[in-house]
Amino acid sequence: MGSSELSFKLADHPKLPKDKILALIVLDGWGEANPDKYNCIHVAETPTMDSLKQGAPEKWRLIRAHGTAVGLPSEDDMGNSEVGHNALGAGRIYAQGAKLVDKALASGKIFEDEGFNYIKECFQTNTVHFIGLLSDGGVHSRLDQLQLLLKGTVERGAKRIRVHILTDGRDVLDGSSIGFVETLENDLSQLREKGIDAQVASGGGRMYVTMDRYENDWEVVKRGWDAQVLGEAPYKFRNAVEAVKKLREETKANDQYLPPFVIVDENGKAVGPIVDGDAVVTFNFRADRMTMLAKALEYEKFDHFDRVRHPKIRYAGMLQYDGELKLPSHYLVSPPEIERTSGEYLVHNGVRTFACSETVKFGHVTFFWNGNRSGYFNSELEEYVEIPSDSGISFNEQPLMKALEIGERARDAILSRKFHQIRVNIPNGDMVGHTGDVEATVVACKAADKAVKMIFDAIEQVGGIYVVTADHGNAEDMVKRDKKGQPQLDKDGKVQILTSHTLQPVPIAIGGPGLAPGVRFRNDVPDGGLANVAATVINLHGYEAPSDYEPTLIEVADN
Repeated sequence: MGSSELSFKLADHPKLPKDKILALIVLDGWGEANPDKYNCIHVAETPTMDSLKQGAPEKWRLIRAHGTAVGLPSEDDMGNSEVGHNALGAGRIYAQGAKLVDKALASGKIFEDEGFNYIKECFQTNTVHFIGLLSDGGVHSRLDQLQLLLKGTVERGAKRIRVHILTDGRDVLDGSSIGFVETLENDLSQLREKGIDAQVASGGGRMYVTMDRYENDWEVVKRGWDAQVLGEAPYKFRNAVEAVKKLREETKANDQYLPPFVIVDENGKAVGPIVDGDAVVTFNFRADRMTMLAKALEYEKFDHFDRVRHPKIRYAGMLQYDGELKLPSHYLVSPPEIERTSGEYLVHNGVRTFACSETVKFGHVTFFWNGNRSGYFNSELEEYVEIPSDSGISFNEQPLMKALEIGERARDAILSRKFHQIRVNIPNGDMVGHTGDVEATVVACKAADKAVKMIFDAIEQVGGIYVVTADHGNAEDMVKRDKKGQPQLDKDGKVQILTSHTLQPVPIAIGGPGLAPGVRFRNDVPDGGLANVAATVINLHGYEAPSDYEPTLIEVADN
């Protein structure tokens, strides 16, 4: 027996049997919120999931799926599918997002890694551009991180720097952008005193320029592109403080909706368009509102708007914004190094695994589940099946997605009795929820519930166990809410639809004929989160979890 196998040997659980067939179902974007007409899970017919709630508190409970529970810095940070599946698979909480960036900046590691070395090639002869949200809101970016980045870039030889700012007013108070721009301008003027050519080159409000998401409105990205890359905008100013002050007064726009502007020299020429040979860094750490710009900067083939020109640049994101798309291909801070995931332990202990989803979430039950690791741990013991997602249509046009096909493949894998663990992700609640189409999301939730029923029926036949949970919320609340929790209206009196993930907890339920008598949820892990699921599942396979995993959610009561 090799040393690696020794270190992966799990102790037998004193009370739970091995070799049970276990179905592990992740409902994507399936949180728990108050029932109202914007809670699509409540509105939809979901008899299978509804029936599980009757098992509370022994067989059904809520767990945390956002903020510190998944390694994000604060409780205002929504969970997402990548960090959620990392936590579910790894059984421990790893620093993610801003926290990861803070560590890399504090240690200086950010300046030694591949991403920074890639952009450094341009420092001597060309311009380094920084594009991102200028505020200390901490949701998408932080001003202090940009300041450290600028300092480190100059220390490592950058001679020409341009910053393209996006004003906030959403995660921070409206009007505060003037103060942030003054701080930045002060930093840049100090760099100029040292002989560095450093200035703000363009700007605009985050909701009107650049920071669209989910391919909702490419015009937003185009406005930014025209200013940042082409040096063209409807408003021209000599400096950024003046730009923000005047635009707030003249257009009556708030920080979020400031129109795009460029900074020009005394001859009226833009000071910082992005050209061939330049380096570009998008310094937002949060992915959802940087992905579209990343595509425009990186992709050769691109038809969402006329880019006019696509400069040959060295581009790096602060982080990789989409692990599935490998976008961008260069980034300053690498994902957390996750080792000894539950999947690896189970394989070393002979547990046979089947994992399946459709394309949009296939990587989540494989790559992210296994700690951002491609491929099999042991192809003799594992089988991964990807069902192609419908391409070229919006998910609300086909809200059933591939839920039933996933259910069928899982059912067949269970009935084959070849596997001990059948792991699936059912994406409907999340992918259709992101479209903001409430009616379609209701249909999506019903389809997901049907798929769960199909899997439960198979588990019933083989005397197995099921564990149902989710990676974060989405479909359970489809409306923006005011401080009192009431739906927010826009200026026309229409309800503002919410297309993002939420801060809600998610359910976890256990059951099935194979569940040993006396197994129930503990009540001494009240703030349990997604990372506690791995130890729970390892127990249900008949093993003790590794000692450094987050504690199991279950106990076995003596009958």
